[in-house]
Amino acid sequence: MSLTTALTYALPHRLLSSMARSLAYSDDPRVSRWLIDTVTRKFNVNLDEAANPDPRSYPTFNQFFTRALKPGARVADADPRSLVMPADGRISQLGKIEAGRIFQAKGQSFTAAELLGSDEDAKPFNEGQYATVYLSPRDYHRVHMPWTGTLRETVHVPGRLFSVGPAAVNGVPRLFARNERLVCHFDTSFGPMVSVMVGALLVSGVETVWSGEEIPAYGDRITRKDYRGQGIVLERFAEMARFNYGSTVIVLLPPGVAEFAPQLGAESPVQLGQALATLR
Repeated sequence: MSLTTALTYALPHRLLSSMARSLAYSDDPRVSRWLIDTVTRKFNVNLDEAANPDPRSYPTFNQFFTRALKPGARVADADPRSLVMPADGRISQLGKIEAGRIFQAKGQSFTAAELLGSDEDAKPFNEGQYATVYLSPRDYHRVHMPWTGTLRETVHVPGRLFSVGPAAVNGVPRLFARNERLVCHFDTSFGPMVSVMVGALLVSGVETVWSGEEIPAYGDRITRKDYRGQGIVLERFAEMARFNYGSTVIVLLPPGVAEFAPQLGAESPVQLGQALATLR
C-alpha cells in the first residue's frame, strides 16, 4: 500500500470532501477559474467535445465539471441488442460474480450483498455479471443508461470516502463496498439491472435526473426510496445521473442475459455509448 493511500485511513473524509465541495460551488471567479485552469491543464481535458467549449464562461467549477457534451459527441452502439457503456473512463474490472463476490484488484474482492447493502438485493445477481468503470478527472461526468429500464428503488448506503484511483483500488480492501454510494435498481426487459454510483474522497456528490441531489447529505444509515408505480422510465443511452467531480459506476446484470464485448478488459479505455455487452 502506498504512503498516500495509507494516510487516507486517518483523514477526515467527509470534512475534506465538504471543503472541496465549497470550492467547487464557489462563484468567486478567482476560485473557479483557478480550479478550471488547473484541471484542464493537468488532465488534458478535451473541451472541443463540450456543448460549451469556453472554460471562462462557467460560473463555478462544478458547472464546468458536469458540463454537457455537444450533440453527436457520443452515440449509442448501432446494434439494438447492445447494452451500452454507461460512462467515459476506463474499465477497472469486469466479469462474473462468482460465489456472490465481485473482483476488485490484486486479490481484493467484496460481496454483491456488501455493495448493495442487502443479501436480498444481491440474490438476483448471484453468478451474474459486473462491470466497474472508473471516471478520471478529465472525463465526461454524466452517467447514462446501459439499457432501457423502469426505476424501482434507490438505496443510499453510507460509508467512507476513500479515493478510487488505481493505487487505492489496489490497496484498500473492499473499497467499493466501503465508500458512500447510491444504488439504483431498474426493471428491464431482461430482468433486474443495477447501476451503483460510488462516491470518493473529494468526489462525493451524486445527482440523479429524477430527484436531483442525493449525496450529500451524507448518510448515517441505509436509506431506501421506493419508486414503484411512479412510471419513471429511462431509455437506453439516456442520462441517468452525474458525479459532482468524478468517481466510479458499477453495473450489475443477472446471470445468463448478456455477453461482454470481447475487446473489453481491465484498464480498457472506454467511451459512453460503445458496446458494453450484447444480449443473448
